[in-house]
Amino acid sequence: MANYVSEAVIRRLPGYYRHLRELEAEGVTQISSKDLGERMRQTPSQIRQDINCFGGFGRQGYGYSVSELKQEIGHVLGLDREHTMIIVGAGSIGSAVAHYPTFIREGFRTLALFDTDPARIGTSVNGVRVHSMEELPLFLEEHAVDIAVLAVPGDAAREVFDELARCGVTAVWNFAPVDLHAEERGITVVNVHLADSLQTLSYKIAHR
Repeated sequence: MANYVSEAVIRRLPGYYRHLRELEAEGVTQISSKDLGERMRQTPSQIRQDINCFGGFGRQGYGYSVSELKQEIGHVLGLDREHTMIIVGAGSIGSAVAHYPTFIREGFRTLALFDTDPARIGTSVNGVRVHSMEELPLFLEEHAVDIAVLAVPGDAAREVFDELARCGVTAVWNFAPVDLHAEERGITVVNVHLADSLQTLSYKIAHR
């Protein structure tokens, strides 16, 4: 694998994986960079450049084996092993993440949810128990957790983030409406702002 891969390429990898999975389900066994580019609305040269960041998986005159390329990109994305998750915040967003079937299919297994609301504590979301926030440190001490999903209100996000850091969590998928940064406490963070996407759509409607 290359020593450095740009963020733009990394952001495109899940799209490659999704399209290749769809092609495999359709019974397609091989595809050219031209055809894959047309499907993904990218140029063939962009397809080849992105894929060549991780090795030469295609053959001239043949193209790419759909199953092999999907497997290789899955390996690059780390999808060939299980990832354990907890969800902090069992409200609408946290519950939606717990119910999303693709995560389980791709090997992301939710071990527990945590919340401060007494009405939620002790219940289950998609078969996964909701625990009190007071139980979080002991749970993280006793279980290997790869990812913490942060789905709490903005005014609670920093405090919960600090608690996760103290407990040794190293990766956070943040849905709280505040930016948390990767360099803070050595934690890898991906911030997801749902409103940003809706506002982008609003702009495109206004200026189309």
